[in-house]
Amino acid sequence: MTSTHRSFPGRLSRRRLLTAGAATAGVALAGSSAGPAWAAETSLPTVIHLPNGIRPEGITIGGGPYAYLGSIADGSVYRADLRTGHGRTIAPGPGTAAAGLKLDGRGRLFIATVGTGARVVDVRTGAELASYVLATAPGTFANDVVLTPRAVWFTDSYQPTLYALPLGPGGALPDAADVVRLPLSGDWSQVPGATINANGITRTPDGAALLVVQTGAGGLHRVDPRTGVTRLVDLGDAAPLVNGDGLLLTGRTLYVVQNMQNAIDVFRLSSDGRSGVFQRRLTDPDLDVPTTVAAYGDRLYLPNARFTTTPTPDTPYDVIAVAR
Repeated sequence: MTSTHRSFPGRLSRRRLLTAGAATAGVALAGSSAGPAWAAETSLPTVIHLPNGIRPEGITIGGGPYAYLGSIADGSVYRADLRTGHGRTIAPGPGTAAAGLKLDGRGRLFIATVGTGARVVDVRTGAELASYVLATAPGTFANDVVLTPRAVWFTDSYQPTLYALPLGPGGALPDAADVVRLPLSGDWSQVPGATINANGITRTPDGAALLVVQTGAGGLHRVDPRTGVTRLVDLGDAAPLVNGDGLLLTGRTLYVVQNMQNAIDVFRLSSDGRSGVFQRRLTDPDLDVPTTVAAYGDRLYLPNARFTTTPTPDTPYDVIAVAR
């Protein structure tokens, strides 16, 4: 029977300090796969049409040529074949939205559910393996997620807090009481109101810390996962990331989705993630408010959330492939 965990945030224990160390066997980070040689061929579709009305937000790609997308309309999960552009819904929605999501090497999809919670879905069967309440405070917005060898981290766009699901031996899912809340401090200054604050999240190239983009303030923060202390990443004279959304790290290259600008800004980071240099901007005329990004082969894949278009059950949505 599918287990369901309901959890209130726990106190951060010194004996359970969570770090974002180097990747270990059995943990597949979404977007990290280089893919086979044919993944870069021009015969692959550059536009993948999704079901009308799905309202995609998050995307993740594992080792195979499949992208997984969540629906903010009903929380369903859609799998698209990158070779053909065809796909199907593999998990029905529970009625709560699905925002950021990441796939691990065990076929488990970790999903931020926009409100106070998170879900874990088996992509092979579509079954829900677990669900968690990350916070109980009003005005909570669980938005994006990143996998590390020891924990799964979630951002909250309305509260200055990160949440973590600490993983047990063999990647075992935690119990309800093990959910961790990590208040952000240091250089972090929360923008009040309904402004989107913490949004996209990834790791530093050396795996020692986390990187979080603060959309409303336009800054990129390096977060100590043991203390929550943040320091602004020195990006030189690069323009503020005021539309910064999803993040993707491959090696020392950081891709930052600029949603309302229909662009991806590319930075070269130092190994510790404390500084970076702007390299170039990628864009495509088919982008329409993209939110997140995943990589396969020589391409980046971005779902068009189309936030400037009034959503209806008949509104078309798609994923756009951009050469990187």
